[in-house]
Amino acid sequence: MAKIVELKDIYFSAQDRDVLQGISVEFEKSKITAIIGPSGSGKSTVLKIAAGLLVPSSGEVFYRGNNIAMMNRDENLEFRREAAFVFQDSALWANQSLYEILELPLKIHYPKMTKFQRAQRIKEVAAEADYKKNLAIRPDRLSMGEQKLIAFARAMLCNPSLLFLDEWVESLDESSANKLIDVVKRKKREGATIIFVCHDMRIIRDLADYVLVVVDGKEAFEGTKEDLLNSPELSNFLKMEIAV
Repeated sequence: MAKIVELKDIYFSAQDRDVLQGISVEFEKSKITAIIGPSGSGKSTVLKIAAGLLVPSSGEVFYRGNNIAMMNRDENLEFRREAAFVFQDSALWANQSLYEILELPLKIHYPKMTKFQRAQRIKEVAAEADYKKNLAIRPDRLSMGEQKLIAFARAMLCNPSLLFLDEWVESLDESSANKLIDVVKRKKREGATIIFVCHDMRIIRDLADYVLVVVDGKEAFEGTKEDLLNSPELSNFLKMEIAV
């Protein structure tokens, strides 16, 4: 297995609570892994730690064999360009227009890109995410579903080879959700690695190559999608409402 991201013995505590306890998992290059579990089990925390957005209380996170905590500025910038994250709550800056939100990653990662080139790329990703409204408005003018579309478009800007998705189709209608799912499928065909948190078993069946089940901050299952679907534990997991 060609691993691209590896978590080694990860513990994470917050507000005097043990959120994760000894998570060790490898994510395979160019494959899709679903992280599932009951509400509050720590699955989003696993995703954020894998993306380098949270620092574990103990344990190590590796990207392409390099400890992300030991990366220098240039290595970290390259990692941020290659990886993208779609937050469950979209995480759009309230005091900027949608266009400014989308333009900033291009300014950071492609400083030589012209204003016209940035505009063309923003137009492309907005269309890819099926966003059709004005980009001059601020996020508070959008529904939660529309904010998700902008968050997804932002993640696509730098054509990431590693994509982290936290409930990225939640709050979307079926048509919009299917379009984003199609983009994820295309990214996989292009060789991208995708790690996502989801509660919808239909999406898991459709997309996932591998599944990590997190229960009470611990790894309850890790294996292929087929291993999960054929496992005696599946019915117990469903009773815990890890997916519907």
